[in-house]
Amino acid sequence: MFVRRNVKPLAPVLAAVVLLTAGCGGQEDAESGSESPASSTTPHGYVEGATEAAEQQSRLLLGDTSSGDTRVLDLITGKAHETARRPGVTALTADGRFGYFHGADGTHVLDSGAWMVDHGDHVHYYRAKIQEVGEFPGGAGARVRSDAGVTVVTAADGKASVYPRAELEQGSPGTPSRLPGTYAGPVVPYAEHLITLTGGGGGPARVAVLDRSGEQVAVLEAECVDPQGDAVTRRGTVLGCADGALLVHEDDGAFTAERIPYGEDVPKHERATGFRHRPGSSTLTAPAGKDAVWVLDVTEGAWTRVETGPVVAANTAGEGAPLLVLETDGALHGYDMSAGEETTVTGPLLKDIPGAGPGGTATPVIEVDRSRAYLNDPEGKRVYEIDYNDNLRVARTFDLDVRPSLMAETGR
Repeated sequence: MFVRRNVKPLAPVLAAVVLLTAGCGGQEDAESGSESPASSTTPHGYVEGATEAAEQQSRLLLGDTSSGDTRVLDLITGKAHETARRPGVTALTADGRFGYFHGADGTHVLDSGAWMVDHGDHVHYYRAKIQEVGEFPGGAGARVRSDAGVTVVTAADGKASVYPRAELEQGSPGTPSRLPGTYAGPVVPYAEHLITLTGGGGGPARVAVLDRSGEQVAVLEAECVDPQGDAVTRRGTVLGCADGALLVHEDDGAFTAERIPYGEDVPKHERATGFRHRPGSSTLTAPAGKDAVWVLDVTEGAWTRVETGPVVAANTAGEGAPLLVLETDGALHGYDMSAGEETTVTGPLLKDIPGAGPGGTATPVIEVDRSRAYLNDPEGKRVYEIDYNDNLRVARTFDLDVRPSLMAETGR
């Protein structure tokens, strides 16, 4: 594997760790009234079995749909760690720490050993060992959504199960709680509740708010026709609908649903059906047919259609960053989202755009964090690290021993 990066001097890194710990400790002392950080036997933010770091500890989960081989690529060390084979894997999702390898017979859970905890005014970054967690039952089409407290698996038939997050963190799926009824979309944890859609069946679906046991606490007035796609942002939970999106927001225990319409009649094949964004950002992207990308600014409540070349994958870091689009020419293109104009383009990075491995449907994706983007090249058996703030410069190239037809980032 080829990897090159600048190595930071050790002293500043250690100093950053000391400052980070001292900053949290000082806050703890102010809240508790204790006299010294050393007086506490358990430091603020302590996680048993994990090492706290001063910077983001990103890792890439990789899966080969043709062979079932999987890897975890540590972006700090540049090393790829072999993990268990997943024959028949067709999709991969992640929630910031755990990876979910989806197959026809169930979903395998892998603890990537990298995550962050956001306390609002400061963030803790952790790294720990990679470990296998186990299986979620259910066949193809299962959708997994998580927050800090629970992980919810919604099967293709609309039935859902809630898994305690604490048990996943201890290395076991645990015993799930079954939610009553069936749902017209994935059950999404948000604001210590569960957001989902009920009804449907050919007609409009309604937004339902459940408590963590599945008891319905509210049904919102807004309707959603042909629901597809969802995302959780700092502004609330976004649900894709035929006429645009619904933003479900919580304020002091009260839930509201705000409609964000396209503002025009959009043909079905050009509607947003799945969102991608940087975790923590309120700017979402989705293909708008074959030759354009939707950008949804959740804060402004507005859609922008950016005309591009033929789209393979798209993503963005959010406000002030370019819209990144992998097009069928194999190059990564950068667009100004407000002006809708192309600003930069790389040379061809992918020589062959795969539709899938045998029997699969995987295509390359773009993962984005606060400073870098990552693009998987299945046929070239590599991953590119892109500095999107420097004219899409290729910062590093990671050569692999597997086809990374599936990719998801954790630790951010």
